[in-house]
Amino acid sequence: MSKKPMKAFDALQQAQKIAFAPFVFQTTVSLRNLGIFDFIFDNNAKGGVTIQEISKGTSVSEYGLGVLLEIAESADIVSKDEAQKYELTKIGYFLNYNQMTSANLNFTQDICYKGLAHLQESIATGKPAGLKELGNWPTIYEGLSQLTPKEQKSWFAFDHYYSDEIFEEALETVFKKKPKLLFDIGGNTGKFANLCCSYDDDVVVRIFDLPGQLSKALENAKNKGFEDRISGTEIDWLSDNPQIPAGADTIWMSQFLDCFSKEEIQKILGVAVSAMDDETELIIIETFTDRQKFGSAKLTLEATSLYFAALANGNSKMYNSEEFKALVETSGLTVEADHKVGEFHTMFLCKKK
Repeated sequence: MSKKPMKAFDALQQAQKIAFAPFVFQTTVSLRNLGIFDFIFDNNAKGGVTIQEISKGTSVSEYGLGVLLEIAESADIVSKDEAQKYELTKIGYFLNYNQMTSANLNFTQDICYKGLAHLQESIATGKPAGLKELGNWPTIYEGLSQLTPKEQKSWFAFDHYYSDEIFEEALETVFKKKPKLLFDIGGNTGKFANLCCSYDDDVVVRIFDLPGQLSKALENAKNKGFEDRISGTEIDWLSDNPQIPAGADTIWMSQFLDCFSKEEIQKILGVAVSAMDDETELIIIETFTDRQKFGSAKLTLEATSLYFAALANGNSKMYNSEEFKALVETSGLTVEADHKVGEFHTMFLCKKK
């Protein structure tokens, strides 16, 4: 569908917003962290507050408030009436109080912001050049367990927001055929493995992940009382010859394969196919860019691709459904079912050809 042409003046205005986008972002972080958003919103009902009142209530200088609120007003984050009283706009409200926006904002600030300055180098080299802002690892996955507590909190909050909400819904499909042994590939903190054991008293789960994540997952399993039913195996999928054993009834890969390049995805799926028999079910959960109802969700996935490029590994992305399905099918699998799960996700139920 063709778009209406934009007037040159409007285009110029939008160009300035892009040019100064980092300023608006850091203003937003500052207003939130200094408690200014909360103070203004708490006073919205009485018709807003003056800069003097905000200064008194937050112990932030009038100068500091002035430079922050001026650009926030231009960005429609706050509004100011003729009496010079500030209120939080709907945009400001969502920036401060919406869970999804908070997860995105913290992930951008604590994980991505500094590293994105190296995006051009990452694109040129195919390496995560921005990762050095967090630590000295080949990919971010080796370093997750070594991030600071604040960085870990932001990384996992972002990751879990876009994965955990579908676990409960997915369990019904996962256990339709009553699997006794389930392989959780890329088990992360072990949340899904624990949910499986809570859902079915007979299932045994084996997690395959890097040492740092696996250690955390097994610790969480022990805390839940599932140490006898959840075990783990260390694996590096980027090594020369990664392998998993045969015997699983179900192999689960949730938002795991998008962490790899197309060639690496085919390698991983090839390893899985070698461990499958005709009855083994491989379940893949992904968020595809072409299957999002809202433009904001598509934008989030496209931004995540830049995180992959600059910080995570330098060569993966969020895929569209058709290119991903082609990778699955050329790896020796057949997609027997393809359906939506939750608001953002797609589930592929695969069998060996």
